[in-house]
Order: sequence, then structure tokens, then C-alpha cells
Amino acid sequence: MEIKSAEFIISNTDWRKCPDSHLAEFAFIGRSNVGKSSLINMLTNRRGLAMTSSKPGKTLLINHFLINKEWFLVDLPGYGYATTSKTMREKLKQIINNYILLREQLTNLFVLIDSRLAPQNIDIEFIEWLGENGIPFSLVFTKTDKLSKRKLTENIDFYKQKLLETWEELPPIFTTSAQTAEGKNELLNYIESILTLQ
Repeated sequence: MEIKSAEFIISNTDWRKCPDSHLAEFAFIGRSNVGKSSLINMLTNRRGLAMTSSKPGKTLLINHFLINKEWFLVDLPGYGYATTSKTMREKLKQIINNYILLREQLTNLFVLIDSRLAPQNIDIEFIEWLGENGIPFSLVFTKTDKLSKRKLTENIDFYKQKLLETWEELPPIFTTSAQTAEGKNELLNYIESILTLQ
């Protein structure tokens, strides 16, 4: 798939105010500083797309981008912000959970993981929660250019082993780098393969 157009549509905190359309939505989520904006900009060939549509604080909102007039890329707030207040963390959790559980158009959730880190409890718990609720998702390891091939393989293998302690089958896994565009074609082709089945 080639992204020919990417248009910011709306930001909000309420899943009920998301675009009134039947188009498939592919959402991206991850912890703070996982490289979400960079990945979205790399996928869409639009430097600053995930930020130009945002005033300060937009990362706390659900952002919809219309891609090729055919589907929505959804930039979700990050989870687990350590620097925000407990009240704000609870509010963000509510925004995220409501969208994921109640938004019928959500077709696949891409969960971004920093490939440099050992499995983090907050990520594992979030992944478990997705499984318990039957949410279709994929794992996207980011910042792969920061590691040697060997270390990257070791880290991902370790992550797989950790997940297989509770999962019978692993979700689709992608490796990406916003710097080198690694994984771009694989991710877009995966989205296209889902769209063709609809």
C-alpha cells in the first residue's frame, strides 16, 4: 500500500464524538516516549503530521487522520504517564479504555514497544487486558536502529518468551525504525491485507 493522502480530521476525548463513518480504524498506542508520533509520520510520509495538527496537550486526545480517503489512522493517548497526576492518569485510562472497548470501527490496535527495553509490567498488563477483552492487536517494536541485529533479536525473543507464559499464540509482530523506515512496507501491507478482507 502507498499512502497518497493523509488528512487530519478531528481530536477529542470522547469516543462518541469520533467521526461518524463506517471506515475501518487502525489505532496506534504506546507508553510515553515510545516513538509513536515519529512512526506515524514515517508511515504517512508527512513530517510533523502527528504533531502539526496538535496544540500542546493533543497527545492527551484521540486524533483521527483520514488516509487515502479509505481508512482512519488513529493516534491514541499514551498510557502510563508517570509525570501526570493520578487524576489525569485515571482520566486518560478512561478515554483509552472507552475507545478500545466501545468503538466498533476499531479494526486493529498497534501496540508500540521500545525494542531497547526489557518487558515492562505496564506493557505486559495492557497486552493481557487486550487479550481478556478480545481486542485484535499487533505488537510494533520501535527504535530498532538503536540496537545491533543480535541484541534486537535477543530482546524480541525474550519478549516472546515472556508473553508465551500466558498466551497460547502470539499476535503479529513488527519491527520498525522511524529513522530508516524499517517495517514501513510490512505494516502498510498488513493494513491493506485486513482492508481487502472487509
